[in-house]
Amino acid sequence: MSGNPQNPLGIIAGAGRFPFLVADGARQAGRPVVIVALRGLASPDLKAHADRFYWSGVVRLGRWIRLFRKTGVREAIMAGAVRKSEMYARFRLIRYLPDWTSFKLWFFQVADRRNDTILRATADRMQSRGITLVNSVQYCSEHLASEGVMTRRQPTAAQQRDIEFGWRIAKEMGRLDIGQSIAVKEQEVIAVEAIEGTDRMIERAGSLCRHGGWTLIKVAKPDQDLRFDVPTVGPATIENLHRNGASALVVEAGQTLIVDRPALLEKADKLGIVVVGHKN
Repeated sequence: MSGNPQNPLGIIAGAGRFPFLVADGARQAGRPVVIVALRGLASPDLKAHADRFYWSGVVRLGRWIRLFRKTGVREAIMAGAVRKSEMYARFRLIRYLPDWTSFKLWFFQVADRRNDTILRATADRMQSRGITLVNSVQYCSEHLASEGVMTRRQPTAAQQRDIEFGWRIAKEMGRLDIGQSIAVKEQEVIAVEAIEGTDRMIERAGSLCRHGGWTLIKVAKPDQDLRFDVPTVGPATIENLHRNGASALVVEAGQTLIVDRPALLEKADKLGIVVVGHKN
């Protein structure tokens, strides 16, 4: 595990349970935790899991850096979802009020607006100010998906064919940085994830395949940078899949974070959804 255990770990916290897992794991390892919580996304309950806690806007990179430097943070982790689709909404500049550091990065310092491009530029800017973004799962690696069938229910022969068919397509999508997920039934692609995110793609797949029985495959990119954008699923994912007629969830073993794994698997068994950890 990297980093001086005496130095505080910074967490840039988005939505969901992921920031809680990182904060709790770091504190159990003896590191103080400084959380910069993204307003409108992160849970206020995170305050109880931090030694120091601050709110910040989503595109206030300069503020993140100032807060971390002030509190002695030299290593930081990005954890939690940020809905990039909202960054393209009308009046986005008024709503998010980027600081000058973020404004320059977004409009002048990146070649394109792909997630990896923006996040790597963010990491480089933070590094130039003495703050290193590190592997986001190093304090919660026990929550990564294991290989094989994780539920009591086993995949059918038809589902297995869909898994093999969809896997290579999903991995190619990841290589092209399009999205992490794909919906498949009877060896045909129903929907692919793009900027809207996995949850909305699940809803779209459900509307397109009303008779249900489809499979969601969620993968990491072939060169996944574990400093950010780690594929994540949780009990809410299972609920969303069930509402929209899915019968199987396939994630990449060793590369996908399962939040509240016991609850996820219990819910999947109850709702009749197969959960599989797949590897190339």
